[in-house]
Amino acid sequence: MEEMAASLSACKMMKHAEASYQTKHTMTISLKKLMENKPLSKITISEICNDCGINRKTFYYHFQDVLDLLKWMLDQEAIEVVKNADLINNYEEVLHFVIDYVDKNKHLLACIYDDLGREGMKRFLRSDLKNVTLLLITEMEENLQKNLDIPFRNFLCDFYTDAFTGILINWFHSRDTLDRKEIIEYLILTLKSSLPSVIEERCKKPRR
Repeated sequence: MEEMAASLSACKMMKHAEASYQTKHTMTISLKKLMENKPLSKITISEICNDCGINRKTFYYHFQDVLDLLKWMLDQEAIEVVKNADLINNYEEVLHFVIDYVDKNKHLLACIYDDLGREGMKRFLRSDLKNVTLLLITEMEENLQKNLDIPFRNFLCDFYTDAFTGILINWFHSRDTLDRKEIIEYLILTLKSSLPSVIEERCKKPRR
């Protein structure tokens, strides 16, 4: 009986989690639609609720405000990016995948940039790009059969993440500087040239 009760409880929790996700996902669809026609700062909770047919109480049960909903939406999409990146065979394909994501969502990202500015945009992108960057570094370690110490790996991840974030913001905000093919070519060349050398050099040094 106890096992049956536990199983039923787990099933209810799964159903609740799924229903909660679907409700939040519905709100993100409305937010994206509204962002097509007006600035993020002008979008109200009432507009989102009216568009997707939920009440304000339901909105506040899941999110504090519109920015909180936006952050959840970007986090979920970033999870999909990282999930797919895990299935990709090499870091060149990972970079292609990330650039494709930015390219497909350029209007959304431009709206965020216009409302939050460069620093706000960096805060939204950085944590998600860090996961992809760590994937690139660990893959390179495996290819070289090297193991970085954790503090240096974290430093390297922060270094490249900040660089990627700034470059991607510049790219989608000022498309007249580089086209898609060039940005991928430059990123791959930089990684191929710098990352293996840094890892090799670090692994030569004796640990303190």
